[in-house]
Order: sequence, then C-alpha cells, then structure tokens
Amino acid sequence: MTVGGRLEIVDGGPLTTVQDLGRPGHAAIGIGGAGAADRGSHSLANRLVGNPAGAATLEVLLGGLTFTACSPISFAVTGAELDVLAGPDCKPLGHNTRHHVPAGTEIELGQARTGLRCYVAVRGGIDCADVLGSRSRDTLADIGPAPLQAGDLLDIGTDVLPLPVTDFVPAARVGAQQAPLRVLRGPRDDWLADADGLIATTWQVSDRASRVGVRLVAQRGPGVAMRDPGRQLPSEGAGLGAIQVPPGGEPVIFLADHPVTGGYPVAGVLVDEDVDRAAQLRPGTEVRLTWA
Repeated sequence: MTVGGRLEIVDGGPLTTVQDLGRPGHAAIGIGGAGAADRGSHSLANRLVGNPAGAATLEVLLGGLTFTACSPISFAVTGAELDVLAGPDCKPLGHNTRHHVPAGTEIELGQARTGLRCYVAVRGGIDCADVLGSRSRDTLADIGPAPLQAGDLLDIGTDVLPLPVTDFVPAARVGAQQAPLRVLRGPRDDWLADADGLIATTWQVSDRASRVGVRLVAQRGPGVAMRDPGRQLPSEGAGLGAIQVPPGGEPVIFLADHPVTGGYPVAGVLVDEDVDRAAQLRPGTEVRLTWA
C-alpha cells in the first residue's frame, strides 16, 4: 500500500482536531503540552498502521466524522467504540483494526456508544504545518490546525515504519470500565477541610467538560470544602491530571489543553495512565476516586 495522498473532509462532526503527542516544554511562555487527550488510543491507532509514535492522527469527539480517501490508504480507528462504515453500501469495518481502501472510498464514523473520543490514524500520518514542533490543536491557546470542517483537504505524510504482523488488537472497550481513578495526594490537599472527601464522594461528570478539563459534581457523599474559605492562593504551576478545587467544591481534572498555571489549590493528581481514562468520560458518567 502506497503512502502519501490526501483526505477530503465531508463532515467534521461535533469536533475533529489534528493531534500528535503534543508540544511539551513551553510552559514558560504560557503554552501547554496539548496533544491527544487519550494518548493510549492515539498510540494504538498509529501502531496498527505502522506510523512512528509522533505521527499526527485525527481526534474525533463523539463520532460523526466523514471523509473521502483521495488516494488508496491504510487506516485504523481506535478509542471510543462506534461504527466504521465504508463506501456507498455502508460496509461495516472493524474497530481497532487496520483497513485498506481504494481511492474514492468514503469513510463514515457513527455515533460513539462508549467513550467520548476516537482516533483515526492513516498510514503516513496527517501532514500539516507544525507550531512549536507539534501539529496538535490546542483549544485553550488557540494554536495549531483549526478544527476540521467540510471541504478541508488533509495531506498524508510518507514517514512510515514496517506494518505490524497483526492487523487487529482485541483491546478493552474504552469508557466501559467504571474502576475508580487513582489519585496521588496533591501539594495543596491541606487546603481542604478533609481531603478524604475526594475519595468518599461519588462524583458525576458535568456537561462542562472539554479538552481543557473535566468538572465533577457531587452525587453522593460528603463532597469537599475549603478549610479556610476566605484564604487566597497565588497562581502556581499546574500539570496534566491535576485536580484543582475551586471555592464551590467542584473538582476539575486537567486534561491535554489545561492552563499552565492556576489560582485554586491542587488537592490531587491522577496517576498518569488514568488520565487517558478521564479523557474518555462522558457527561453524566459517575466517577469514583481512590488514593493511589
């Protein structure tokens, strides 16, 4: 299968962005790392089509993306579980599977059944202009390629590795697991009246969730409150997976496009591999936290 060529976007869905592994190392100038929100699903898609780890993929929120292969392509879809349909007869294709389709084939992604974000990797990677060494869209800093819209043309790169022997990975269903998210105690956990309220509470993901962060609201349990509600914290650095608690007591888990500083206490930090799981939480999902 040749590499290179183009994709044409027919429908960008609710939000489709180009993402790679991000642009770390620029916090001093106020720019966060960005990159794929679910790094594991992004990396799996790249491995299936024989791309280098840093190749850019398409991150698709809730499905709905439709594109046409302007040249023969190999591609894979991972992450949130949804239907992958090809051609005018809507032939169903597998999830977590490498596919080869001829030029002119239209690929349509259905609506996600579990999880929030899926990843489309094309052999050769998405080739577009980089900003500070990354092709990722940062929705907070407003840099990187714009979200995709109908009529956009995307070039496909030519930097590839040998194809893996397997063309299918029986990965666990993303977003279907309800295991608690593991949390390390944060540098400001003593600002809470009782930091154990984080793990003693059953939380729900609010509709105020984005690539910047996931806001949680208490469903059952004590919730959290400040030890001294009038106390002010000067802005300080914040990282991926940080759990910041505003005065209202609704924790926010920072995701890929998080700000590099914050003025609310960081009471906990997710174990790094659980950040991917947090990025797949849909609004309305119940969430439990546990000390790591």
